Amino acid sequence: MGLIISYFILAIYSIALLLIFFYSLAQLNLLINYLGYKRINQTAPKFNLLDPREIPYVTIQLPVYNEEYVMQRLLENIAKIEYPKSKLEIQVLDDSTDESVVDTAKWVKDLQETGLDIQHIRRENRQGYKAGALKEGLETAKGEFVAIFDADFLPDSDWLKKTVLYFKDPEIGVVQTRWGHINRDYSTLTRIQAFALDAHFTLEQVGRNAKGHFINFNGTAGIWRKECILDAGNWEGDTLTEDLDLSYRAQLKNWKFKYLEDVETPAELPVVISAARSQQFRWNKGGAENFRKSVWSVVSAKNISFKTKFHGVMHLLNSSMFLCVFLVSLLSIPAMYIKALYPQFDIVFSLLSFFVLSTIILFVCYWFTYKSIQGSSFDNFVDYIKIFFTFFSVALGFSLHNSIAVLEGHWGKRSAFVRTPKFNLDNITDSWKDNKYLATKLSPNMILEALLMVYFLFGMYSAIPLNDFGLFPFHLMLFMGFGFVFTKSLTARA
Repeated sequence: MGLIISYFILAIYSIALLLIFFYSLAQLNLLINYLGYKRINQTAPKFNLLDPREIPYVTIQLPVYNEEYVMQRLLENIAKIEYPKSKLEIQVLDDSTDESVVDTAKWVKDLQETGLDIQHIRRENRQGYKAGALKEGLETAKGEFVAIFDADFLPDSDWLKKTVLYFKDPEIGVVQTRWGHINRDYSTLTRIQAFALDAHFTLEQVGRNAKGHFINFNGTAGIWRKECILDAGNWEGDTLTEDLDLSYRAQLKNWKFKYLEDVETPAELPVVISAARSQQFRWNKGGAENFRKSVWSVVSAKNISFKTKFHGVMHLLNSSMFLCVFLVSLLSIPAMYIKALYPQFDIVFSLLSFFVLSTIILFVCYWFTYKSIQGSSFDNFVDYIKIFFTFFSVALGFSLHNSIAVLEGHWGKRSAFVRTPKFNLDNITDSWKDNKYLATKLSPNMILEALLMVYFLFGMYSAIPLNDFGLFPFHLMLFMGFGFVFTKSLTARA
């Protein structure tokens, strides 16, 4: 019986390790694409915005829900957009259920009096959540192109001038810009999130877009051709990441997406772990839901190449890597004891080299994306080493939480769209504790995360009697990662 269980554990362990390795190889290919990318934005056809006849009509949609702390900042910033007022419409798609509605209505009215075409649009219910709001707004949108900004985004005044001109090419359905982070240095948590998002918005978005592979509209800080939205079947609220869903449906219908790495759109990162938890859960569950919904359409499509299909499948499986990482972590301690009890399995443990190699590949990939934003000096490299291993440890600490989200997505369990609370904090001395939108209940996952912290402490101890220290650094990072997530959640009443 013990031998059968050992076979079962090692089989799952090996499969998870190999999937992580394939994912890292896909990332390495994206790095090669990224480094070899020759910027073609300058040679792409563009509208001449100096010619009034070529200036297209644009609608800006602002989907908001209970955004008391950032609503005024959002509207004041959007009002500064430099674009002919006769060709610009702003829709405030307000699904709020609190007193912020009154203030928003007042600010919208004040802006209307300046001559700005801005409408405060309310719905009777939140059916379809954000997707439902965007879809309803689209029914009355005057614009040929539709820009979308979440409540915490602060586009520069010339943002439209930098983006809408690329729609001169009639095949372009979306122009997406890179997210910036106005509170990157607020805390360790915000630095980790910025690090991960920077990798996505450089390595992944550029690496895929450079070779014509599918990328995704990121839900905000981008602009759609209205015809593309309608042709792809319009917004649908049956997943938690409606942006990824519509992106794949549009690209399967041969619409092209253009990604602008050089156009940065600043935004606010969650500063407390309960907010990060809800955002991570939504993104990872939504990714798994979209895998279920779209993977067969991608695999069976006759109009895309094998390589595009491969990267499309890996893209849709991104969030599922957390499940693989969690399985490798959880089974690593039993694997140590199996190795000691059954020497005949030694060859299986050579697979551990794949995990080490995967880590090295990611370390190299993320360095190139880090230095593209932060610079390549020696001091920056030292800082990079610190933030990479901090990020790696905390990502491991989130693996249980995100794995639950992924499993729910693959199983088809439905759940509500839980918004990420916004804070409008400028520096570390500002407090988030009075934010009324924060979750006040402790996450039930915290108990498991505390137990896992103890479990990986046991893993470190096990290295001594087994005289096997190969996994000690891994278990140390797991202990620190789960400890970080648990203690931060406890102190923040996540």
